[in-house]
Amino acid sequence: MKISGFTLAKNTSKLYYPIKESIQSILPIVDEFVVALGDCDPDDTTEELLKSIGSDKVKIIHTVWDIEKYPRGMENAHQTDIAKNACTGDWLFYLQADEVIHEKYLDYIRDRCRQRLDDPRIEGFLFKYRHFFGDYDHYCDHHGWYPHEIRIVRNDPDIHSYISAQSFRRIPNFDGLNYRQKEGTHKLKVEKLNAEVYHYGWVRPPSYMQQKSKSLDTIHKGAAAMEEEYKKRAATYDYGNMNLYRKFEGTHPKVMAEFISRFDWADQLHFEKGYKPQRKPMKHERFKTRVLTWIERNLFGGRQLFGYSNWKIVTGD
Repeated sequence: MKISGFTLAKNTSKLYYPIKESIQSILPIVDEFVVALGDCDPDDTTEELLKSIGSDKVKIIHTVWDIEKYPRGMENAHQTDIAKNACTGDWLFYLQADEVIHEKYLDYIRDRCRQRLDDPRIEGFLFKYRHFFGDYDHYCDHHGWYPHEIRIVRNDPDIHSYISAQSFRRIPNFDGLNYRQKEGTHKLKVEKLNAEVYHYGWVRPPSYMQQKSKSLDTIHKGAAAMEEEYKKRAATYDYGNMNLYRKFEGTHPKVMAEFISRFDWADQLHFEKGYKPQRKPMKHERFKTRVLTWIERNLFGGRQLFGYSNWKIVTGD
């Protein structure tokens, strides 16, 4: 059995992504790790970071992004497919540049891949998610934050990255252009794993968080519109009332230790009672969503109502 890791990247170092740590977190159980590295800005050092890993498992494919050809976030999916198509493993383990796997799960994940290698019912594996928010001691599990996602798929040419690279679908005879199409696509049959993806996408110094938000919005909504929009916004991101988030009581992956040691924006976080952010509220901060979150936590054991689901769960042996 062979497992390939893969991801996409562009300007990840200048936007404070822990891409090196992400790759290192699963490097022990993959035979290769393919990175589709976009045309980064001159002041970005992502390629140097990748090379500093010092492993011949890491393979870099240089690419050029075209968000006019692939609008509304679809360039993310296109770039993900470029990396996926270069993988040679039986199973393909996808991690975005802000996603990390705890070392305690590695043997378990590899064992499940081996056990399901010859089981045609299983097209992929579904992971739980831990979304850290603001700092490394708090996480968001409010209604609307996806609690699961597919992160391992079979090496099948009909399986493609989907929408803006959040998930995967089977798309037979795909034309390679419309990553948002629904007609003629099929949800993957997956097995749910008792393993978490540690998602650090919402943990950055506030100035970097604002830059990252602008970058993602540009990919989804276009450069000109976002240039004007962000002129109206503050230079730094306001994480809002941190009392809304749960306290994390566990341990972080060991590969994150040095990255976490750089945390120096505690004085920019707000824990004062009743604090309201100096920006438009995020969806999970709005009253209606907070009510839904309370109902889910207290009446449904944390299960999300009307939740996102882009897969079909396979159960039993």
